[in-house]
Amino acid sequence: MENCVFCKIVRGEIAADFVYQDEEVVAFRDQAPSAPVHILIIPCQHIPTFNDLQAAQQDLLGHLLLVAKKIARQENIQEKGYRLLMNCGRDGGQEVNHLHFHLLGGRPLSVPAYISPS
Repeated sequence: MENCVFCKIVRGEIAADFVYQDEEVVAFRDQAPSAPVHILIIPCQHIPTFNDLQAAQQDLLGHLLLVAKKIARQENIQEKGYRLLMNCGRDGGQEVNHLHFHLLGGRPLSVPAYISPS
């Protein structure tokens, strides 16, 4: 997509602090981090939302998840823990219409109010 900010990052039109890159996926530090480690992991292919994924893209989705695991290890947050978050659609909090994961860590993260403690 021409005007998609994440597509522009993939094409190199907008600078980003990349922490990972391959032919299918890029990952870069969020410019407004909400944790000491806040990395966005996106497919190079424009997919607007999770709802737009097709069955033929299941390998890509698995690859995104394994990249997140790899980056968590690279950022030294794998042992203590981290959050991998994906928002879907406007009401789900998605601000950029390009499928992406937020990898958050580097400090204890609060438990969302909708999750009751066990």
